[in-house]
Amino acid sequence: MSGGRGAGTMSGGRASPWPAVEVAGDLTRARVEWLHGNGAGAYASSTVAQLNTRRYHGLLVAALDPPRGRHVLLSHLDVEVETHEARYELSTHQFPHIEPTDGYRHLARFAQDPLPRFLWTIAGDELEQTFALARGLNALVVRWTWRGRAPVALAVRPLLSMRPFHALQREHGAMHQSVELRQGEVRVRPVGHLPRVVFGHSATFIGSPDWWRRFEYLTEHARGLDFQEDLWTPGVFRMRLEPGDTTHLVVAADALPARAPSDLLDEAALALVACDPGPRRSLLVRKLSIAADAYRADLAQTPGIVAGYPWFEVWGRDSLIALPGLYLATDRVASARRVLATLTQTMADGLVPNRLPDVGGEAEYHTADATLWLFEAARLYAERVGSGDGYLRGELFDALHSAFEAAMAGTRHHIHVTPEGLFAAGDPGFALTWMDARVGDWVVTPRAGLPVELQALWVRACDTLASLAVTLGDDALASRAREAHVRGLAAFRARFWCEATGYPYDVLPTSPDADQLADASIRPNALIALAVEPRLFDPTQAARILAVVERDLLTPVGVRTLAPGSPGYVGRYGGGVRARDAAYHQGTAWPFLLGFYVRAARRLRPLDEALREALERLVASAFDHQLALGQVPEISDGDAPFGPNGCSAQAWSVAELLRAAAWDLA
Repeated sequence: MSGGRGAGTMSGGRASPWPAVEVAGDLTRARVEWLHGNGAGAYASSTVAQLNTRRYHGLLVAALDPPRGRHVLLSHLDVEVETHEARYELSTHQFPHIEPTDGYRHLARFAQDPLPRFLWTIAGDELEQTFALARGLNALVVRWTWRGRAPVALAVRPLLSMRPFHALQREHGAMHQSVELRQGEVRVRPVGHLPRVVFGHSATFIGSPDWWRRFEYLTEHARGLDFQEDLWTPGVFRMRLEPGDTTHLVVAADALPARAPSDLLDEAALALVACDPGPRRSLLVRKLSIAADAYRADLAQTPGIVAGYPWFEVWGRDSLIALPGLYLATDRVASARRVLATLTQTMADGLVPNRLPDVGGEAEYHTADATLWLFEAARLYAERVGSGDGYLRGELFDALHSAFEAAMAGTRHHIHVTPEGLFAAGDPGFALTWMDARVGDWVVTPRAGLPVELQALWVRACDTLASLAVTLGDDALASRAREAHVRGLAAFRARFWCEATGYPYDVLPTSPDADQLADASIRPNALIALAVEPRLFDPTQAARILAVVERDLLTPVGVRTLAPGSPGYVGRYGGGVRARDAAYHQGTAWPFLLGFYVRAARRLRPLDEALREALERLVASAFDHQLALGQVPEISDGDAPFGPNGCSAQAWSVAELLRAAAWDLA
């Protein structure tokens, strides 16, 4: 979906920052996705029709090790409404070789204002269904309100997946079929190694454990992946609703929350409303500020940033790039400190982990740039808190010092500083940058050697460390860091400019004697370098970089990863796994890179009001190309019409657009 269905609705004659869709029984309109989080890594997500199209969709995707350990516990709630005249099935599913079941035909409207809310039309009357995840808890609250002329009977059948969110479930004989009944509670534990699922209700429960089979997830099918699943149900909840009645169902992992369902709904709504800075800020800033909540796992015992939905986990690089926009631009400095502390406490041998696996496994430390982004996040954090901040003066400064010494000495995976003072990424099989993509053993965009953006990050990192060391009285470290800054700056200026393209080289070989092997591809990494450390370039070079970006890379939805016409350019992202990975950085447009473009352009022409307004329109255009309502996707196609693609909601996409709109263009 593109063109901004989440671009805001009208309420009382004023534009609203909350997304909504007028469905009117049209499945095409209802295929757009929605996303709702609990502030600790758990989430609920599906399409507006509640037709699950991904294995990652579900109404309770619990974070069993918040914000990690995500498992799809509750996939769906099948709802049937019975009037005195007829029965109405509200569920929509895809089964093999037939059209989707037609519950969507009764769906009039969806709004996320602030909670996901569905308005169903039943024989001229209305049933409103609202979802809320309890803040910080693995619990879903569902509320139904009947606005009809006569009583109705409501039947609700939960369909459980009970599996890690990357996997799929198949019917098997090991599912425990027992159901435990208590006053106002139903307890099941169909999978012994997972928590029990507890239902809190005021209904009549009829136990009928069984499998429902062959649900199809068509987005998975389109991606060339396994796409069929079997779901298990413990039975049916039946309740009677008089006109004006409201009833609740709570679904929780392990135990029900202690508070009343209405209180949990109110708390969730208030938390989301608090994300909106209000009409004093632009509508775009308000929308992006609301979107940011989905990624902040501040309520987890170990706070972190979820890199993206539906399938991304906690990634160090993504977290550090996203942190300024998600936290500092929204005045959440204390929470930023806690997220930084999580990352610095998991450092090993001077390296920030690039990935903390969602379920099991060890942290991964094999990237060349995740640690360098720590310096950028620390620099911006220091600007906000001042030199008196205890965390900055202690743990954070020590982490930066450790990272500096590790790079100077040479780290695992051949990440090191060369004798001339440049930052080497090492073996392409290990020391990966953001632009690497792998298909088996094939690294699609190998960047071993001296990637241009790593030099900018390193040079700026040395400057950041030197300034902090001076402030904190470590003159010896300040001198060494300043010397590294000067050496790196001089070496970059001597080698990286390519006069033939009027643009920096993307990657140079480690040895100056092999510069004839340099990669002169027109990619956005020089733009990152210009935004991070503008002192690498003179004003003429800066202007030429922006001119090339605007000519070859800039689109209305993001910055391309390769100039059209280049060998290997792919303007569409799609097909099977190999085709997608091969296209990932070969022309796709990334919304998050617009943040770097905005900063570089504003720095070059700070007083140009027409430019500022054009950049505002560009950021708004990128926001309007959505896969999930009110969110920004990971990537879009590099060719018109620039369809959104990849991960449907990405942390650094939202964060960089928010940072641009709230800071750079304010």
